[in-house]
Amino acid sequence: MKKPPLIWANVLFFTLTFIAAITLVPLYGAMIGYSNANWLAFIACMFFAGLSITAGYHRLWAHKTYEAHPVVEFIFAIGGAFAMQNSALHWSSDHRIHHGQVDDPIKDPYAATNGFWYSHIGWMLRNYQGEQYGNYNNARDLQKNKIVMWQHKYYFPLAFLVNLSIPLLLGVIFGDVLGMLLLSGLLRLVLSQHLTFFINSVAHIWGKRPYTESNTARDNGILAFFTYGEGYHNYHHIFASDYRNGIKWYQYDPTKWMIKSLSYFGLTKKLKTISIDRIEKAKAETQLAATTRKLTQFSTTQDKLDLLHTEYELLIKKLQHYAKLKKQLLEAKKSTILQQYEKLALNKQYQEFERAWQQQKQAWLDLNIKLLNARYC
Repeated sequence: MKKPPLIWANVLFFTLTFIAAITLVPLYGAMIGYSNANWLAFIACMFFAGLSITAGYHRLWAHKTYEAHPVVEFIFAIGGAFAMQNSALHWSSDHRIHHGQVDDPIKDPYAATNGFWYSHIGWMLRNYQGEQYGNYNNARDLQKNKIVMWQHKYYFPLAFLVNLSIPLLLGVIFGDVLGMLLLSGLLRLVLSQHLTFFINSVAHIWGKRPYTESNTARDNGILAFFTYGEGYHNYHHIFASDYRNGIKWYQYDPTKWMIKSLSYFGLTKKLKTISIDRIEKAKAETQLAATTRKLTQFSTTQDKLDLLHTEYELLIKKLQHYAKLKKQLLEAKKSTILQQYEKLALNKQYQEFERAWQQQKQAWLDLNIKLLNARYC
């Protein structure tokens, strides 16, 4: 098939900014040097642009995982223009198509099944969308958002203005205009863009798939560190309505922390999360499928497969009971009818069953390991 025509504006923009960043930035550093203020401003600008994409474009507008105060939305709109990844409306529309048609080599705008280069940046260098470009039928809700539409209407002048004015202002304040333009302007722009693009490419190639194997999305903790928590991509693709990507307390997800912190001041609200029973069920289903597939490859006897499925069904039953008990406990805590001793008794019952559930989950994992190890015997 004949390839679509090149979008020369994009080709020149990405090529020239990349070449300038890898030549001018180190050259100035070698000849003049960068101050601590330069580097601190660079880091601050990276977070401003990056979090505006992750918390604003992605989790707020594309997936509507929470609601934000108009002031917060305005800041994200400015930061999104600073990141120069198209308007929030266009970005969100493309991303919704990606989730709905993930890995489809034609319908997914940046399908990883078309290779690393295509999913990383190639999809933006040619007119693959054709007449579909600018069709925002899947984002009618965002077309009612005044801030989103204001940013969309004035995106190009806004992007030019903030990318010039912010580094320039920082340069005037700290007495190094050229150094700030190179670090907070040029290098920040190139790095913030390619780190975001890595979610479309790297996060669909390298990493683990603990929650679903129905698509190519992976959890990649290293990538999460450089993308403000977006690297937990396998979880995100099965539970896109969750405002969190890293759901465990130790997982690096500053986007989640910021959204949650803003809620304490009334600047964000209605933060959506996925219940623990749904998460655990997804993990168990994925583990069951993976273990069954591996055992089948080694012609495992049917009795072992039956044992695996029997233990899985027991796990799910306990999980459902655990979820029901947790719901009862939460309702009891809000109740004004139940006596305090009744609440304490229910809480004790819940804690005991939680321990039993953890033991059952560990037994399930041990069984998977045992059966897989037995295939070599």
